[in-house]
Amino acid sequence: MMGRTGPFQWGDVVQLTGPKQRMYTIVLTEGKQFGTQKGAVPHSAIVGLDDGSLVTVGDAEHLAIRPLLQDYIMSMPRGAAIIYPKDASHILGFADIHPDLTIVEAGVGSGALSLWLLRALHGTGRLVSFERREEFRDVAEANVTGFFGERPCNWDTVLGDLADELGEHVSEGEADRVLLDMLAPWECVDATATALRPGGLVLCYVATVTQLSRTVEAIRADGRFTAPKSSETLVRGWHVEGLAVRPDHRMVAHTGFLMTARRIADGVELPSFRRRAAKADFAEADIEAWTPGAVGDRTPSAKRARRARRDAQRQAEAIAAGSEPAGEAASDVDDAQVD
Repeated sequence: MMGRTGPFQWGDVVQLTGPKQRMYTIVLTEGKQFGTQKGAVPHSAIVGLDDGSLVTVGDAEHLAIRPLLQDYIMSMPRGAAIIYPKDASHILGFADIHPDLTIVEAGVGSGALSLWLLRALHGTGRLVSFERREEFRDVAEANVTGFFGERPCNWDTVLGDLADELGEHVSEGEADRVLLDMLAPWECVDATATALRPGGLVLCYVATVTQLSRTVEAIRADGRFTAPKSSETLVRGWHVEGLAVRPDHRMVAHTGFLMTARRIADGVELPSFRRRAAKADFAEADIEAWTPGAVGDRTPSAKRARRARRDAQRQAEAIAAGSEPAGEAASDVDDAQVD
C-alpha cells in the first residue's frame, strides 16, 4: 500500500534500484522472493528494514525505497498515453486542486491524472472520471486501486461521453473543477458550463495548436467564462558533476498545452468577449478559415517590409565585401530619416 512511512511492512510497494540504475517495483508478499541474474532475496528479508536501506541480491546491493507517486505512474501499465508529472503538477497548481472539491475529469486514460487528483483530495470531496473506452477504464481502475491498496470511496468512473452523460452524474452547478483531456474538448463546453458553479474552473489539456485554438475560441464564444489562459511546460534537466555542468542533451519538451478559464455568474457579460477572431467558426471544410489573421499573425506594413528588405540587402553586401554590417545605431539613424 502506497503512502505509508516507517519500516517496510507486508503489502508495501518497494522500488529496488541495482548497481546499473535499473529499477524494479515489487509488492512485499509473504512467501515470495525477488530475484535477478545475480541471485535472489526473500521478501521477508526486506520487511522491517527502514525506508532507504540496502538489500543484497546475490553479490549486488540494491537500494530499497518506497517509490514516489511519479515513479509509480511512469512505470505502471498504460492503456492510453498518460499526462506526465510535469503537466500534472501544473494542473494541480493552475486548477488549485485541494480537499473537499467536486472534480469532473474526462477522459481517464490510464489513470495518471486521476491518481494525482485523488491524492490531492485526500479522501474528501468527489472525483467523477469519464472514459469512452471500457478497456482504458479498466486499466485506470486497476492502476488506482494498486496504488491506494483499495478503490477510493470518493471516486466514480463513468463509461460514456461526457457531453451526453455529465448531467446524469453531476447536478447543475455542482462541479468545482472540470478537467478535459480529450481530442475535441470544444464539444463539451456547454455541458461544462452547465455543471460548473460560478467561480469554478475548466482546464483543457490538448496536444496541438489547432486543438488549442479551436478550444479557446469555443470558450470565448460561449460567453460564460473569463478570458482563457494558455501555456505549455518544458522541462530540461542538467548534468552536474564536478566542473562538468551543462544542460542534458535530452529534455522533456512539448507534451501538451494547458488552457484554463473561470466560470462567471449567469447574466454577466464581460467586455473582453466582444472581440472575436476572424472567421472562427471552424467549419471542417472551410480551409479559408485558417488565414494569418485567424491564427493571430500580424501582417507587416509595406513600409516595414521595404525597410527589412533594405536592411537585409545591406547586410548581405557587407558580408560579401568582408566588412561588418551596419550596427544598430546606424540602422536607427536610417530608420529615423526614412520615417
